[in-house]
Amino acid sequence: MLSALPTRISQRLVVPVVCVSVTFIAIVDGAITTVALPSIARQFRLTTAALDGVVVVYPVCLAMAIPASAWLVERFGAKRVLLTALAGFLGSSLLCGAAAGLGQLVAYRAVQGVSAGVLFPASTALLFGTFTSAEQVRISRYMIIPQQIAPAAAPVLGGLLVDHLSWRWVFYVNLPVGLPAVVFGTLFLAGDRGSRPGRFDLPGLLLSAGALGTAMFGVSEGPNRGWTSPTVLVSLVLGAVLLATAVAVELRTAHPLLRLGLFTDRLFRDTNLINLVGLVPIMGALYLSPLFLQQAQGRTALESGLTTFPEAFGVLLTVQIVGVLYARVGPRLIVGCGMAGVSAVLVLLATCDTDTGLWTFRGYMFLFGAAIGCFFIPTTVASLATVDRSDLAQATMLNTVVRQTGGALAPAAVTTALVLGTPPGAGAAPPVTAYQHAYLALAAIAAATAAFTFTVPDGPARAAARGGTAAAGRPALRRRRRERIDAR
Repeated sequence: MLSALPTRISQRLVVPVVCVSVTFIAIVDGAITTVALPSIARQFRLTTAALDGVVVVYPVCLAMAIPASAWLVERFGAKRVLLTALAGFLGSSLLCGAAAGLGQLVAYRAVQGVSAGVLFPASTALLFGTFTSAEQVRISRYMIIPQQIAPAAAPVLGGLLVDHLSWRWVFYVNLPVGLPAVVFGTLFLAGDRGSRPGRFDLPGLLLSAGALGTAMFGVSEGPNRGWTSPTVLVSLVLGAVLLATAVAVELRTAHPLLRLGLFTDRLFRDTNLINLVGLVPIMGALYLSPLFLQQAQGRTALESGLTTFPEAFGVLLTVQIVGVLYARVGPRLIVGCGMAGVSAVLVLLATCDTDTGLWTFRGYMFLFGAAIGCFFIPTTVASLATVDRSDLAQATMLNTVVRQTGGALAPAAVTTALVLGTPPGAGAAPPVTAYQHAYLALAAIAAATAAFTFTVPDGPARAAARGGTAAAGRPALRRRRRERIDAR
């Protein structure tokens, strides 16, 4: 009876359900942990600062695991890799909740990070491998919902769990959503046997994982320890050296772990550059706004959460319009106008001071959400529009590296701007002018991103979204180009 079940449900329904569950769990876990840090510190009789490792180890291990994800998907199939990584994530969540000390908690968070590093690329590869380019825009309009609701709901959910149960439930809460997803995926996801992607590139893994891990550590710790701290400087320099070495080695490897030849395609390269730089003002503003509300205006955490929440409504409204316009006008105009809108709203936010009302700020956040709603779907779909389906796992892995890097740079850029804008002896909290200057710095980055976006040729992306043939020859051309690069 069970063997017949998978044929009764279309993969066009099964895949989005599993991917939505995975995305929701991973994003909530990344945002909810910080809420529990004070309670964890009291439990283990430590200062909150001493728990820095609990926060930093997650993105570091996530970054180190990402390079191996594409090879794993190609070798074992997206279903097997996704469900194994999800099971590992849930198991480590259970262990985190049961941790008896700080050392155990950090170790289990590391396993969570490794699992998440495989989850994101495998989930994206499965999703975009199931739908055509024309369908990807439409399905992304619904996939964006958990991506917006999860970070907004996580602090509220975390506060309720910590206040009424314990900090351990911040990790246990992953199980009620994740376990049904594992069972559902096991029963209904169509399996694939994978392929033979070539011998595993161990030097490429060691170099790329080391580069991403050390660089992510330096970027994450720079705002806390100071950019001139020896530990931070060594991490950043070592990360840069390892990254340069990894690029040189991978370009000379017959079957590289990182298929850097994909960046020879201008559309893939430009959209990833837009993702890298554009995420800095977007995620930076989402990081800066709660700080402004709580530190500069003295608002409570609840007031801050309710005031920034309208951003999610703006995104959800705009993505529905983007889904209709994408094939007609193309990603260049949509993303370019969106980033110009981001810059304009950030200038408005830079006018806020201690007397600015909450409803005014909420209006700005709604406009900000409406602007960034033009960013996420078009950049992701366009980056894969001319990628051969055999390269899909590699392309989504590289996309994930870029997005994680941009997301890590955002709080580092904001914190640095606040530090530079705070005069010596000004006290613990930055003055209002420091926040205003930080918003203006982010606005300048958004404006530069918009200007670059308007230069991107997006004809193949529009043709792929319409289901046309203009880009039909591009995958084969790219495959031949990659073979020539690998042959060198």
